[in-house]
Amino acid sequence: MVAGRIEMKRIELKRNLVVVSVLAATAARGEVDFVHEVVPILREHCGECHAGEEAKGGFSINTRALFLDKGAAVPGDAAESLFLELIEDDDPDFQMPPPKKARVPVAAVAVLRSWIDEGMAWEPGFAFAAPAYEPPLQPRRPELPSAVAGRENPIDRFLDTYLADGGLPSPVPGDDATFLRRVHLDLVGLPPTAGEVRAFLADGATDKRSNLVEALLARDLDYADHWLTFWNDLLRNDYAGTGFITGGRSQVSRWLYDALKQNRPFDEMVRELVAPPTAESEGFIKGIEWRGDVSAGQTLPIQFAQSLGQSFLGINLKCASCHDSFVDRWTLGEAYGLAAVYADAPLQVHRCDKPTGETARASWLFPEIGQVDPDAARGERLAQLAGLMTHPENGRVPRTIVNRLWAQLMGRGIVHPLDAMQTEPWHEDLLDWLAADFQDHGYDLRRTLGLVAASSAYGSRSESEDDEDEGGDYAYGGPRSKRLTAEQFVDQMWAFSGTAPEAFDAPVVRGMSDPETAARLARPSSWIWGPSAAEGPVAAGERVLLRRDFAVDRSVLSAGVVATVDNEFVLYLNDQPVLRGSDWSRLESGPATVRQGKNRILIAATNAGSSPNPAGAFAMLRIVYADGGEEIVATGPDWTAADKVPAGEKPAQWKLGEMAWKPVVAVSLAPWSAAIDPQVGETLAACSVGEPLMVRASLVKADFLMRSLGRPNRDQIVTSRPAALTTLEAIDLANDEGVASALEAGSAKLLEVHGEDPARLVEEVYLSTLSRFPSEEESTLLREVLGERPGVHDVADLVWSLWMTPEYLLVR
Repeated sequence: MVAGRIEMKRIELKRNLVVVSVLAATAARGEVDFVHEVVPILREHCGECHAGEEAKGGFSINTRALFLDKGAAVPGDAAESLFLELIEDDDPDFQMPPPKKARVPVAAVAVLRSWIDEGMAWEPGFAFAAPAYEPPLQPRRPELPSAVAGRENPIDRFLDTYLADGGLPSPVPGDDATFLRRVHLDLVGLPPTAGEVRAFLADGATDKRSNLVEALLARDLDYADHWLTFWNDLLRNDYAGTGFITGGRSQVSRWLYDALKQNRPFDEMVRELVAPPTAESEGFIKGIEWRGDVSAGQTLPIQFAQSLGQSFLGINLKCASCHDSFVDRWTLGEAYGLAAVYADAPLQVHRCDKPTGETARASWLFPEIGQVDPDAARGERLAQLAGLMTHPENGRVPRTIVNRLWAQLMGRGIVHPLDAMQTEPWHEDLLDWLAADFQDHGYDLRRTLGLVAASSAYGSRSESEDDEDEGGDYAYGGPRSKRLTAEQFVDQMWAFSGTAPEAFDAPVVRGMSDPETAARLARPSSWIWGPSAAEGPVAAGERVLLRRDFAVDRSVLSAGVVATVDNEFVLYLNDQPVLRGSDWSRLESGPATVRQGKNRILIAATNAGSSPNPAGAFAMLRIVYADGGEEIVATGPDWTAADKVPAGEKPAQWKLGEMAWKPVVAVSLAPWSAAIDPQVGETLAACSVGEPLMVRASLVKADFLMRSLGRPNRDQIVTSRPAALTTLEAIDLANDEGVASALEAGSAKLLEVHGEDPARLVEEVYLSTLSRFPSEEESTLLREVLGERPGVHDVADLVWSLWMTPEYLLVR
C-alpha cells in the first residue's frame, strides 16, 4: 500500500516537473502562438463536440465570443477558467474530453493555461467552422434605398433602412462643437483654433458642416501631413529603424507625400507600389532584407506576398506562407505563387521551413479576372499583377481600402477586423456601394472621406464601445469614439505651446508651387565634371568629388535643391546627405537646410559603364530669403573637383583640407539637356517653397513619448493601433519633460494675453483644448480654483488635467 502511494507520488511529481518545464519554456520564448499551438490542441481534443456547428452542452469554441459566452473561460485567469478545470479533472463524471476520449497531454494543458493567462489572444476573424461567407470578387452596385426625412447622403439612405429593418434606434445627432473637433482631427489631424471654434458655433448656416468638410479636405498640406501617419503604418514606411543602416530597406516617403498632397488616384498609387516605375516607390515591395540567416517565411518574395495581401486585399497570408492556413482558405501554393511574381530567381517552396522539392510558379490569387504569365520577366510579371490588382472587375481592393477609410472615421470597419476581409460585413450593400462608388469616381480618396464625413451618420453622437462583439452580433449604433493617435496628441501639444521642432526627418517636399514661379525658375542645366573630362569620354568607374562653398548673410525662409549625375551620385549639404540617384534622366529634388553663415555642397559622383563614356553632374540650389529675395547656386566654373572620394558617407570625417582641389570642366550632351531642362523650373519651385506651417509629428522620427502613446516601429504592417491605455503611457503623460515644457510654454502664452481676465482665460483654455466653451458650472469652479492672479504653473495644471480627460484623449 505504502509502495503504491510512493509510486503515485512519483508520477505526480514527474507530471508537475513536466508542467513546470513547459511553462518555463513558454515564458522564455514569449507569448503563446494561437494559430500554431492553441488551434491544433482545441481542434484535436475539443473540436468534435464544441467547434463548427457542434455545441454540446450549449458550449461552443467556434469564436472567441462564443468561447466566453457561458463563462467557461476567464481571460487572464486560468485558475478561474472552468473548461481548463474540466480538462484536468480526473472524475469521469466531469472530465473533458469524456472518459472514452484521449486525455489532453500535460504539455498541451500547459500551453492552454499560458494562453488563458496571457489574455486568450485570438486570430482576427478566425472561427473553427468553415466560413459560410465568401466575399464577391467583382464589384457590386446595390440600388440606393429611398431617402428618409430629407437625408439624401447615400450612406444615410443605407443606414436609415438598416436601422428601420432591424428595429434599431437612430443615433442621436451630435452637437456642433463635438462635430467640429471630430472632423478636424479626422481629416487634418489638428484641432480647430479658438477662433475657428467661435466662428463655427456662431454660424447659423444649415450647410456649414458640409462646407467645413470641403474646406478641410482642400487644405492639401495639412491633409498630407495627417494621412501620412495612416499610410506609413499601412505600408510599413518610416524614417529610421530596422534595415535602414545596412541598406536593406528604403523609404517611399517622398513619393507617398507627393501622392497625398496631389490627391493622386488610389489605383495609380497601387500600380506604382506593386510595379514601381522609379526607385521612389519601390520601398514597399522591397520589404526588409534582414541580416544573417532568415527563415523561409522572412525572405523578400514571401514578405512581398504577405504585404500585398494584408495592405491591399485585407487577407492574412502569413499562416499560408508556412503551410495551408489553419485560419482561412488560403493555401501554401497560393502564397508561394504570389511570392514568385516578385522573385528574381526560381523560388523553392518550403513547408514549415523545410523544402518540399517543388518550385513555385508565379500566379495571382483570383484567376477569374486574369492571370500572371509565370514565364515573363520579373518586371513584366509585376506590371501584370499591378494591372490585376486595379482591374475594373477587381472589387476586393476597393472594398479593402474603403473599409479602412470608414474605420478611420467611424471607429470600426464595416468588415471587422480590418485584415479579415473574408469576414461577412455587417452591411454588405453599404460596403459594396461605397467601393463601387469609389471606383466610379476615379479612386478618389478625399472624395470618399468627404462623403462619409458629410453624412448625418458621421455627425451623430458616438456610441459606447463594446469589445465583445467579435462573434458577429454587432449592430450599428453610430460612430465609435477613437483614441488620439500618438501623432495627434503630440501635434495638439505643439499647436497649444508653439514648441514644434523647426526641422523634420521625412525626406519630403513640403510645399505647393505655383506655375508662375515654376516658369520663372525654368533655365538650361549646366553640367560639370572633374579635369579628366577635358580629354573626352571619362573612364568607366571613375569617381570624383565636386565642391562648392558659399556664404549666406541673411535669414533664410526656405531652400530646395535639385541634382542629377550621369551615372550615380550622393549630394551632401553641410555634411548631411540630401539627395542620391542613379538615373541621369531624372532630376532628384528635396528641401534643403541652408544656414546663415558658411555652407558647403559636396557631390560624390560616379561614372558607370564598361568602357569610357560621357560623364556629367548638374545641381541647382534655390534659397528663398525672409526679406523676399532669392538666390540660385548652380553647378558651374566656381566649383572645384577632387579625383578621389573618401570612404564612407560622413563628410564631417573626411579630411577635405588635405585633398587636391582643381577647377571643374564644363561638359554637355544633347540627351542630358533634352531630358533635364524641361524638369528644372517645376521641380526646383516645388522643393523650395516655404510654407509657414508647424512641423507635424508624422514628419519626424518617433521619440519615447510617441512610442509609449502607440506609434509602432513599423517593422510590420500596422492597420489598427492599440485602443487601451497602458501603464507606460500614464507614467509618461505625468512625467515627460517635453509634456511639462509644452504645458508651461502654452500656459505662459495664454497668461500673457488673458491673464488679467480669469473668466476669459478659462474660456480660452477650453476652446484651445476641448474645442468648446466651458459650462457655467465649469467656469465658476475653475475661476475659484485659479484665483484672481493665476501663475503659469496654475494654468499648466489646469490644462494638464483637461488633457488627461477622456473628452480630450478620445475623438468622439
